[in-house]
Amino acid sequence: MNKFAKCVVASVACAAVFSAQALVLGITEGVTYHATDNEIEARFEPIAKALSLTLKQPVRIQVISSYKSLRDTLKQGQIDIAFIHPTHLALEAIKSGSYRSAAWTSGFTEYKVSLLCKDSQPIQNWTTVSGKAFVIPDPDSITSVMTRAMLNEHGLKPADVKLQTTRYQDAVPFYVENGFAAYGATAAKGVIKAWTDKGGKTCAESLPVPIKQWITSTKLDAATASALRDTLLSLDQTDAGKRALATSTYKGFLAPSDEAEKKLIRWMGV
Repeated sequence: MNKFAKCVVASVACAAVFSAQALVLGITEGVTYHATDNEIEARFEPIAKALSLTLKQPVRIQVISSYKSLRDTLKQGQIDIAFIHPTHLALEAIKSGSYRSAAWTSGFTEYKVSLLCKDSQPIQNWTTVSGKAFVIPDPDSITSVMTRAMLNEHGLKPADVKLQTTRYQDAVPFYVENGFAAYGATAAKGVIKAWTDKGGKTCAESLPVPIKQWITSTKLDAATASALRDTLLSLDQTDAGKRALATSTYKGFLAPSDEAEKKLIRWMGV
C-alpha cells in the first residue's frame, strides 16, 4: 500500500470514530449545595473519557442543574447515561421503565435525614409533632422528600405540620437555634456535627438511602448497557480508573439492589 493509500485509510478510520453518535451523559448533583456547571463537568470528564474508551464511542457531558429540566430531559429520552443526585429523580426514571439502575456510589449508600431540635429526648409520640414548625431545604431536594416520607411513615401529612423552606442545608440550624422552627431537617454530616458539638440535639433519623445513582436508558442495547455498568463498577480496580475517580472526588461505584430500590420507591411515594 502506497503512502497516499495509507493516508486515505487512516482518514476514513478517524472519520468513522469521530462520526459515531455521541452518547449523552447527564449529570445532576443536587440543588442544596454550591457548585458551578463548569466545576461539575470538569470533575466528571475523566469518567466520561473512561466510558468512551470502553465503548469506542464519544461520550458528551450535559450538566443539568434544574430538577424540572432533568425530569423533562429524562421523559424525552434525551440522556443515555445519567449520574443523579438526588435519589427520587433516579427512582422516578427507573419506575417509569425508561431507565434501569446501573450503579450506586460507594460511601453514599447510607444517607439519612436527621431532625435537629432543642428537645432533650428523641420523638417518642409523633402526634406531639403535629402543628409544630419544620424547616427543610428546597422542597424538591432529597432531604425534603425524605422528611415528608418520615412524616407519612408516622401517620402525619405535610399539612399536619408547618413546613417552611430555606435554600441551603447549612442554614437549617439557624431556624432551630433562633426559635423559628421546632425541627430542622438536614442530612449534611458537617451541619449535624456542628450542631451537636455545641450541645444541640437530634430528635429523629430516617431510613438510610443511596443518594448518588447511575442509570442507563433502556433504549441502549444490552451489550452497551452491560459495558457501561462493568466499566463503572471496575474503575477503582485500575490505576487509570482511580485517577478518574480522584478527579470526581468519589471512591468508586457499587452494584445496586433492585429490592432496596423498590422498597424506597414505596417509602418515598415515588
